[in-house]
Amino acid sequence: MAQPVLADGTMPPAPYAYRQLEDPAKEAKAKALMETLRCLQCQGQSIADSDAPIAGDMRHQVRERIQAGEDPEAIRAWLVERYGDYVSYAPQITFKTWPLYAAPLAFLALALLIARRRFVKRTGA
Repeated sequence: MAQPVLADGTMPPAPYAYRQLEDPAKEAKAKALMETLRCLQCQGQSIADSDAPIAGDMRHQVRERIQAGEDPEAIRAWLVERYGDYVSYAPQITFKTWPLYAAPLAFLALALLIARRRFVKRTGA
């Protein structure tokens, strides 16, 4: 009977997890992007601030792709496709997410309408 493979937590971190890129301009791009990506394990920190292994792997991926000349927004799109919208602190308005942006505006409009009607009733009576 085959035994399940267990996760190996003793693997060394990815090379670019804790090492910066040699080109300061590329490192600045990578750092700016990492600040806007959420650590999936910590959930309250960006991958730039987190010490979680998955954040290190994500930092490595970001730096490696920036080093290869890939656009930061293309990297963000790849990570969102891979991990879902939750990974980005700056979610995009899509068919699935537009109600999250529209609902507060609808509630505000409804509250203003109710307040206006109550105000008109009191002043007109």
